[in-house]
Amino acid sequence: MTSSDTTTAVQRRYKPKRNWLATISYILLGVYLVYVLSLFDVNTGRLADGMEHGANFLGRMFPPNFERYNLLIEGLLESMQIAIIATTAGVVLSLPVGFLAARNLMPAWVTWPARLLIVACRSFHPVIVAILFVKAVGFGALAGTLALVVASIGFIAKLFAEAIEEISLKQIEAIRATGAPFGSVIIFGVLPQVMGRFIGFTSYQLDSNLRNSTMVGIVGAGGIGGTLFAAFQRFDYDFVSAILISIIALIMAAEGINNIMRRLYR
Repeated sequence: MTSSDTTTAVQRRYKPKRNWLATISYILLGVYLVYVLSLFDVNTGRLADGMEHGANFLGRMFPPNFERYNLLIEGLLESMQIAIIATTAGVVLSLPVGFLAARNLMPAWVTWPARLLIVACRSFHPVIVAILFVKAVGFGALAGTLALVVASIGFIAKLFAEAIEEISLKQIEAIRATGAPFGSVIIFGVLPQVMGRFIGFTSYQLDSNLRNSTMVGIVGAGGIGGTLFAAFQRFDYDFVSAILISIIALIMAAEGINNIMRRLYR
């Protein structure tokens, strides 16, 4: 028997079996997607009308109008202040929550309440949380800041707890063997192993809060989002274009600063 015949025989012998459960699941998923698309009433007429309206809308947005630059600068500065304060407060509050949620450092009766708090903070979109704070504390930057603090806790505390659970326990055991207190174990055994990732989490959250600060402003929680919503209501689309370009420039500048911070830390 030649080598090719042997290979063919082995392939026939070890031919993978079809997973009928997975096949049926894919078929049901495809049928469901077709059903959902049928509910949207998508047709060529609506698509053609939409393309025409979209072209008219874009035509009214250009050229951008930067004459009211004072409103732009004021809104952008307020959004930056909201994002920076919310990120700072969120990081400070996320540190203890992340430690309490780490299952390799804390007992179960401590980690479960901490994880429930994280889940609660992650359960709602920042815009929904901003609406609740607007009702609670009124319109303005305070409501947006509080909403983004909640979002920051839900994101940073979760990732920080997961990062702590992946650390090597050898350093912790060595520090504990010297009789060091729990605080020293955290400072010298845990933080050096997760500090690099924690800085990455913080920089990403700052970038996320800058973007979210524009959304929470739409519901009256301060920032450039309020200016954007007012411009839409006035059908002032050339000013809308200027606001959108300014937001893109702000996000790009923040991304460049984050890259510089990562290089400096490395």
